[in-house]
Amino acid sequence: MCYIIKVLMIALSKDMSKNSGYLMSLSSPYNLISDYFIGLSNETGSLITNLKLQKLVYYAQAWSLALNNKELFSNDFEAWVHGPVLFDLYNNYRAQKWNPISKAVKLSDIESQLDAETKALLEDVAQVYFELDAYKLERLTHLEAPWLEARGSIAENEPCNNIISKTTMKSYYNGLVAA
Repeated sequence: MCYIIKVLMIALSKDMSKNSGYLMSLSSPYNLISDYFIGLSNETGSLITNLKLQKLVYYAQAWSLALNNKELFSNDFEAWVHGPVLFDLYNNYRAQKWNPISKAVKLSDIESQLDAETKALLEDVAQVYFELDAYKLERLTHLEAPWLEARGSIAENEPCNNIISKTTMKSYYNGLVAA
């Protein structure tokens, strides 16, 4: 079992019980990361919505920061009502609303553009998070410090576009590794 999965299994069980070297150039856009998950969706036949895609891209960034001290992309996530959101990525699929994303992306084409370490990280993230539905991913992010701290005293159901700190993301997920 890969290291990230072991760490996440322990961390997820702790979070749920409380509340009922992957390198990539900074110039690589979030689109490559999102296309990886869309390609995986196409390959597996598992539907992916904008909401689910946002969370998968968020976890890829978070674990890259924690494990490798590297950003996969420079964009910032905002602490929206339904969890972390990259505004530009949201706009890419806004017209889909709550419907599954339909985009012709071949996973092998995306994988060929990734270095081995980034590909391995995305595979680990997918192994842990991909089978969770969008709502479970949303609820999970709502239990975690980066989203909670960015929202501060703003109610969970109130609009918010505060930036989720990459420093907080790195610290929180590093803490899961150390646990």
